[in-house]
Amino acid sequence: MSQASVNESAVDESRLLIVGLGLIGGSLAAALRAAGFQGEIMACDPDAREIERGIEMGLIDGGSTRLAEQAPAASMIVLAVPVLAMESVMGELATLNPTLAGQVVTDVGSTKAAIRDAALKVFGHMPPTLVLGHPIAGSEKSGVAAANSTLYVDHNVILTPEAETDAGALARVRALWQACGAQVLEMDVSRHDEVLAQTSHLPHLLAFSLVDTLARQDQRLDIFRYAAGGFRDFTRIAGSDPVMWRDIFTANREAVLSSLDDFERGLARLRTAVETGDGDAMLATFDRASHARHYFESLLNKTSYQTEYAMQSQGQVTYRVRPGGSAQGSVRVPGDKSISHRSIMLGALAEGVTTVTGFLEGEDSLATLQAFREMGVAIEGPHQGRVVIHGVGMHGLQAPSGPIYVGNSGTAMRLFAGLLAGQAFTSELTGDESLTRRPMNRVAEPLRAMGAVIDTAEGGRPPLHIHGGASLKGMYYDMPVASAQVKSCLLLAGLYADGETRVREPAPTRDHTERMLGGFGYQVERQGDTCWLNGGERLTAGAIDVPADISSATFFMVAAAITPDADLTLEHVGINPTRIGVINILTLMGANLELVNEREIGGEPVADIRVRYAPLTGIDIPVAQVPLAIDEFPALFIAAANASGTTRLRGAAELRVKESDRLQAMADGLATLGVEHRLLDEGIDIVGNGDAQTPSYGGGRIDSLGDHRIAMAFAVAALRAGDDIVIDNCANVATSFPDFIELATRIGMTLDAERAGGEG
Repeated sequence: MSQASVNESAVDESRLLIVGLGLIGGSLAAALRAAGFQGEIMACDPDAREIERGIEMGLIDGGSTRLAEQAPAASMIVLAVPVLAMESVMGELATLNPTLAGQVVTDVGSTKAAIRDAALKVFGHMPPTLVLGHPIAGSEKSGVAAANSTLYVDHNVILTPEAETDAGALARVRALWQACGAQVLEMDVSRHDEVLAQTSHLPHLLAFSLVDTLARQDQRLDIFRYAAGGFRDFTRIAGSDPVMWRDIFTANREAVLSSLDDFERGLARLRTAVETGDGDAMLATFDRASHARHYFESLLNKTSYQTEYAMQSQGQVTYRVRPGGSAQGSVRVPGDKSISHRSIMLGALAEGVTTVTGFLEGEDSLATLQAFREMGVAIEGPHQGRVVIHGVGMHGLQAPSGPIYVGNSGTAMRLFAGLLAGQAFTSELTGDESLTRRPMNRVAEPLRAMGAVIDTAEGGRPPLHIHGGASLKGMYYDMPVASAQVKSCLLLAGLYADGETRVREPAPTRDHTERMLGGFGYQVERQGDTCWLNGGERLTAGAIDVPADISSATFFMVAAAITPDADLTLEHVGINPTRIGVINILTLMGANLELVNEREIGGEPVADIRVRYAPLTGIDIPVAQVPLAIDEFPALFIAAANASGTTRLRGAAELRVKESDRLQAMADGLATLGVEHRLLDEGIDIVGNGDAQTPSYGGGRIDSLGDHRIAMAFAVAALRAGDDIVIDNCANVATSFPDFIELATRIGMTLDAERAGGEG
């Protein structure tokens, strides 16, 4: 973020007083000056030389060592003094203005409960215009001479308002930090202190301890002389102000001690693993830490990897796709997401080591990997699609330390619900903003009938709280709606149930779970529309080669089907009979589609799919094909818009409850492009333009609603558009197809991604 762009919220303060002109207070003044703040900036500090230095640097207009001389005329006061000095400073303010009438007061302290307690002691209550806050930024340097105008740019500032906090005062403090380029968040006081104890206070404590320990060694000169960069990086924070940190540890003692207890327990486990040569335990710890560190880095850099819980606070991605282009060549799309999820889940529960190749390195699959790491499973990779899972057996999972985050994946949440229902520990499943709007009663209710204890949010939505130790009983479940996710959820719960779990589906759905359970040596029976298994058996590790995802391949199949002179081959695509609805539908529409080099790998049928351009004709989509192509319909709607005549879809109510209401989202997008259509409750009619000599529709701006399949469908639509198609909210494409832009460009499309702020 450039300094010129940070002043989104004007700071309307006539006179700002900074009490404590050190690094934090001085950097606040410098940032406001750089942002064009028009009011006066005054300072109060016990060191007159700091005041003089601040004036010389042009950061403040004036100041003194006496608070009584500065406070009365200030419209806003920022307390940037040590935590243990807050009470005495507030006491002076209370003497000058007992109710803080006409003034907003905020602070920058690293602990909040101690400062709130000081305010209650001094004022007898929390004044409405007192807004406690904490900028999470700093340096081992100190004093106003170290002031940095960009210290807060893209850093978080946490405000901890109380119930009685005045909304206007809160808005003014928020505006102050936004003008400095900060991201402003709100948090409960106790939660703030817990989080900061873990992420800031504990690392500082460890750095001080490590450096002190080594400094007392006889060989300390050689130790420091030959220390590598990692030692320098970690111990840099031990150069911070000792007095300030003494005050922080004293003020936040209970939370720091709790975090230190957790750390000591983890260190003891690691020591035992080293002592006993337990390589799997060491690998689990190191790999879990390594990937957690990558996640942390992605949050800092606002890049894509298991996107933050509140995704709207991240930079959004917009696609701009030029009209026209070609569809030529040969590509292999990412591995099948459904199989990737299941390979991790069953590999973790198996006995032995499972090697997975072709693994989809998208955000949803990575979230599943991370979830099992957090439950104590040692996992190597992924590296170029290869993952090695050191299975812990059916009863070897450990309780995670917090909620299990599954990103944007409804598949992962529903399958995890079944798997976790049979564990001895309690767990919570959560996901991103889009996922928390999706219904989960369709798995929660049959799981409860098996004996699981599950709590959901209002309307049966996530998060799911799954109580451990439940005794599950096998059951017969006649699914009211065909759903592979529900079927798989119940089969996974059935692994832990007493007796037989039997599921009947009203229409065929993908059978990856049954096939893979068999591949891991677990017997699953099937007769007609019903499958069943008995609980209590074992899973045995093996090797899995994940086929390319037919759902991802669909976008390029449609691209070739609608583009004159196209000739495109999709390599190593899974053609499971429960997934080939898209092939059947495109063939019925007249697509020139050929399966080449058919084979079976790891129980899954695979083929190369060659698609050459041929004119398409609108059809009435057979109802029997709908469940076999449910995820592919956004792309198929684009094929329909380029066919001659009308394509009619019925019996597709399931599209209403995907990552978005896909029927409505596609209808809205088609309307933007000028495609004639009629939207129904459970389907749609689309009138296509099959003239290959002219564009099939216009361009325009489309909101994908954060749905990856909507975004990619309209990107493909640009091949036959008359103008640019601009697609907003495309960040979630990374959940299923992280290299979509690269492959789209390779076949001949012209597609650019723009991040929020206009960055390419």
